[in-house]
Amino acid sequence: MKFGLVPIDEAEGAVLAHATTAGEKRFRKAHRLSREDIAVLKAAGVGEVVAAVLAADDLGEDAAAAGIAAAMRHRNIEVKPAATGRVNLYAEASGVFTVDADMIDAINAVDPAITIATLAQHAPAEKGQMVATVKIIPFAVAASLVDSVVRICAGREIFAVNAYRPITVGVIQTMLPGVKPSVLDKTLRVTEARLARFGGRLTAERRTPHDVAPVAAAATALARDNDMVVIFGASAMSDFADVVPAAIEQAGGTVVRAGMPVDPGNLLVLGTLDGKRIVGAPGCARSPKENGFDWVLDRLVAGLEVTAGDIAGMGVGGLLMEIPTRPQPREPAPQPARSALKVDIVLLAAGRSSRMGGPNKLLALFDGEPLVRRTASRALGSKAAATIVVTGHQRERVRSALSGLGVTVVDNPDFADGLASSLKAGIAKLAPDAAGAMIVLGDMPGVSSKDLDSLIDAFRSSGGRSVVRASHQGKRGNPVLLPRSLFAAVAQLEGDTGARHLVEAEGLDVIDVEIGQGASIDVDTREALERAGGVLQD
Repeated sequence: MKFGLVPIDEAEGAVLAHATTAGEKRFRKAHRLSREDIAVLKAAGVGEVVAAVLAADDLGEDAAAAGIAAAMRHRNIEVKPAATGRVNLYAEASGVFTVDADMIDAINAVDPAITIATLAQHAPAEKGQMVATVKIIPFAVAASLVDSVVRICAGREIFAVNAYRPITVGVIQTMLPGVKPSVLDKTLRVTEARLARFGGRLTAERRTPHDVAPVAAAATALARDNDMVVIFGASAMSDFADVVPAAIEQAGGTVVRAGMPVDPGNLLVLGTLDGKRIVGAPGCARSPKENGFDWVLDRLVAGLEVTAGDIAGMGVGGLLMEIPTRPQPREPAPQPARSALKVDIVLLAAGRSSRMGGPNKLLALFDGEPLVRRTASRALGSKAAATIVVTGHQRERVRSALSGLGVTVVDNPDFADGLASSLKAGIAKLAPDAAGAMIVLGDMPGVSSKDLDSLIDAFRSSGGRSVVRASHQGKRGNPVLLPRSLFAAVAQLEGDTGARHLVEAEGLDVIDVEIGQGASIDVDTREALERAGGVLQD
């Protein structure tokens, strides 16, 4: 592949490196030029373009990414179609992600043009979550490089989501004088909640003295009827011959590992009894907060083997929480109330109003006020915490129209490349604690502050996890409110791809909020603007 300036007479079949305009015709970045396109460009006086010219043995970015993804062996993973040189792969079930790191490293070493990124080894994955992505960096790569990757993929599983199984669990809680029944009751509730996310079930509980013989007897009985036994000791393990490990051995079982390099979670015991797993839970497992017990439990429920060596290898990344003083309860950090979930507005005002034939529609007057100022004022009048305005075309005139308003103005020098560049510029300026970003188009005069509040209220009611979209009579419209989980995906957008693409591609829940006709009124043409009550300014 050759990349650079290409004379227009030699550009047929080339792939545009940048969005290019010829009169009223706009060609997107990555568009492959046809003979008809060349004629349009020449008629507009375009003499050369920045483009990629593919060699006979090159594969386009989408074909290369799709070919690599098709060669991979995996389990419980859905492969999405290639787009913009990328193939995303998603979990088809909830479980634990495993990956052949050597294969990933080998693929990424073939050539910088070919990349693959995945979740971390043994990371928990929810159904529908992205677990891996294949990305081709340039517009095309040599077919021989793709062939090299395909050979690496042959014959071995590259990654998998090991699905959780609905196991049954018996619980033993030992007692010493002074142990409150309320503590034991809470432990049961926390354990049941842990198992519920797997579809697991706590079937029985035994409360015994904190002594080897009764614990061993209870473990033997519970192991007969359950897939796993979990023991909560009234006193933390202080020696490898302490009550819990000693009870496992007295019952005829084997202690696989006592102690783990994860904090909180150091005092975990892992054993086997009659082919069943026995886990001596550390004291921190009485709390719902993540700890070393979760790491081991996740893998066991997903059907993965956990050896002494596996536990010994958990030290890197095993410092889950700094503990400045002891003893202190490890309580979960307070979560913000739903009503406090922070939403910022990204107002897009960088476009060129090309369908207007010259005047900037954002400066058109509505009741004597520029449209962009009217829209920004309504954003400021909503429940949103902040409003970020992205400018580009005629930036100084747009800034002047916003004078005196409490908005943050961000310039997008790449606005001509398409909508994605403005989205990225706005998202990059969001507050670190923003739970969501509402994408508001500058040319929608019918959207009120009350409408924006309706979207924010729906977003907060969802716990900040859903996409919220304005609608009119059942048809999708604008604005669109994106949760923080999509912010990273915005950074991957190119060209004129906008929020709608993310909503369709990422598979999140979507809440449609009826706000009336304002959701579907924009003013792309002179006629539409005049019907909406606007007056263009030259």
